[in-house]
Amino acid sequence: MNFVRDWFDRHLSDPQVVGLAVVLVVGTALVVMTGNMLAPVIAAVVIAYLLEGLVAFLERYRTPRLAGVMLVFWAFMAFLFFVFFALLPLLSRQASQLVQLFPTMLQSGQDALLKLPESYPELFSETQVRDLIAQIRIDAVGFGQRVVSQSLSSVIGLITLLVYLILLPLMVFFFLKDKHRIIDWATRFMPAERRLLHHVWTDVDRQIGNYVRGKFIEVLIVWVASYVTFTAMGLQFAMLLAVAVGLSVVIPYIGAVVVTLPVAFVAYFQWGFTSDFAYLMIAYAIIQALDGNVLVPLLFSEVVDLHPVAIIAAVLMFGGLWGFWGVFFAIPLATVVQAVIKAWPDLPKSGSESEQPSPERAD
Repeated sequence: MNFVRDWFDRHLSDPQVVGLAVVLVVGTALVVMTGNMLAPVIAAVVIAYLLEGLVAFLERYRTPRLAGVMLVFWAFMAFLFFVFFALLPLLSRQASQLVQLFPTMLQSGQDALLKLPESYPELFSETQVRDLIAQIRIDAVGFGQRVVSQSLSSVIGLITLLVYLILLPLMVFFFLKDKHRIIDWATRFMPAERRLLHHVWTDVDRQIGNYVRGKFIEVLIVWVASYVTFTAMGLQFAMLLAVAVGLSVVIPYIGAVVVTLPVAFVAYFQWGFTSDFAYLMIAYAIIQALDGNVLVPLLFSEVVDLHPVAIIAAVLMFGGLWGFWGVFFAIPLATVVQAVIKAWPDLPKSGSESEQPSPERAD
């Protein structure tokens, strides 16, 4: 019990620590309990936070805040217009074409598997290959059923999307415009002593802002490089695959492994095991190598000092809690946890210890 009491006195006796713990617990509970109901509000807060960096940049060059908010907001609306009316229709067409070709691609893969016992009889038997093909067919049927069920509920999803398209930009605008009023209102509910909370938030704000900015640039560069490479080499569904490769960098390590499968599958269906297939996979490997060894160190040299094991653990944990969005925000959330852990030991000493002079001063 003395150990527990000492630990409590050392880490939880400070009122600022208690205030930080209460804010974290209450904030997490609100997100968990009201996340589904307030999803548009949470999304608007996140987007407004990301756009605030651009507004602050304009303010540093003496642009009035309202003018900066209007400029950034209309740039954001133009980006949404491009995504929903130019990019998504193209991706939808290519995805539909890919789904229509999927049975043919599956048959091609089955023929290739059936040749394995002839080419490598010491490694594969005909029974093993036929069992594998049967399992693939079962999985493909299950996938098709899930696609149909998703399409049946697409009407509800479309209505929800329309609501988001109306409400979300409106809330983003007001969050940007009335930022200071909202912060002043929220601080009334914060503890009076919030030096530790301010320290944690400053660290989190710096880390997340730099991370999101760098990640956006990384996604854009990898997306464009992949699209140019795939188009130059004549790969089908170049835009669809390039977008997948670009977005895969959001999930470190895991995303690159997962997105390699569709790229290789489409390339094999188009060319088979030929030199064109080999050249494409080599070019794709070069893009991944340049991203991991050149682009990432350049963009994130001073940002998100997390161990790879911690990143993978964050992806698994937050993905299990909140699905896709948990995976998407895994690293920012892990940054919050890291900032809290780093700030926690930096507490003031107890009264008796802090009042004792150091040996140097005593001399």
